[in-house]
Amino acid sequence: MKSIVSTPKFKGILLVLTGATCWGIGGTVAQNLFQMHHIDVNWYVTVRLLCAGILLLLLQLFTPSRSQILEVWKSKQTALPFIIFGLVGMLAVQYTYMASIDHGNAAVATLLQYLSPVMIMVYMVLRKQSPLTAKLIICAALALLGCFLLLTNGSLHQLSVSQPAVIWGLLSGVSAAFYTLYAVRLLNEFDSLVVVGWAMVIGGVGMSFVHAPWKIHLTLLTSETCSYLLFSILIGTLLAFWFYIASLKYLTPQETSLLGSAEPLAAVGTTVLWLNEPFGIYQWLGTGCIILLIVLLQFKRSSSVSAQNIKTTNNPIAK
Repeated sequence: MKSIVSTPKFKGILLVLTGATCWGIGGTVAQNLFQMHHIDVNWYVTVRLLCAGILLLLLQLFTPSRSQILEVWKSKQTALPFIIFGLVGMLAVQYTYMASIDHGNAAVATLLQYLSPVMIMVYMVLRKQSPLTAKLIICAALALLGCFLLLTNGSLHQLSVSQPAVIWGLLSGVSAAFYTLYAVRLLNEFDSLVVVGWAMVIGGVGMSFVHAPWKIHLTLLTSETCSYLLFSILIGTLLAFWFYIASLKYLTPQETSLLGSAEPLAAVGTTVLWLNEPFGIYQWLGTGCIILLIVLLQFKRSSSVSAQNIKTTNNPIAK
């Protein structure tokens, strides 16, 4: 009898859980760099985007569709959407997420970004592209309750994290919603490695005008700091995204998205256990509401869901 460990599905589960966990830990490592090693968030976003984007494109060189790397720039019809996606999509997602971590912590920033599917559902209802259903109402209620508990720890008088962290976190959710919707066209034409790789490079080049990658005090780049930077780029970005994409060979997009909820759990766990961030009982309940929301969004999908909606569930955000 064939061992379950050797089955393709088990391999897919292992890949997506590893990738999602690496994403979650990567956020906590970023928090450590900002708050313990005094790395500037602008410089970090610039370097991370440029390095991770170039590495993803190098990975594409070893695939049969390597020619897509240059096809992006052969016409204005493809180049312009990539530039928009890189600056308004990828750069916005990355910067708002990291700014939320910088002002607060990785746990709250990650959970707030995971509200983006609800934002997409509300947007589609307002555009009359999707009906208002009981499921959407339940999801919206869970999102609001989860946010309230997460951000207040049950108190009506003060927030559990700073106001800028909340604002940047909510903007991260909005940016992630735009990123997901806008990427559909690009993902229909090009491989994920090409789309995310070029978006990161474009975003990194754009961010270079705000903070050039070579402008940093060398005294900050200790061996410990450099090791965290390498982990963030190689493990928390490159490996995480690569494993997530590889898991789609063995799992359905819905299964991959559902198992991807390991990311906020990893972010919360490492923030509390490694960085010793206080996390109250109500914040844990809020985390549970948001995780339940993620699970609910993946189950009982209607057979009438459009091809566009199915595609957006398979659009990984490179954290």
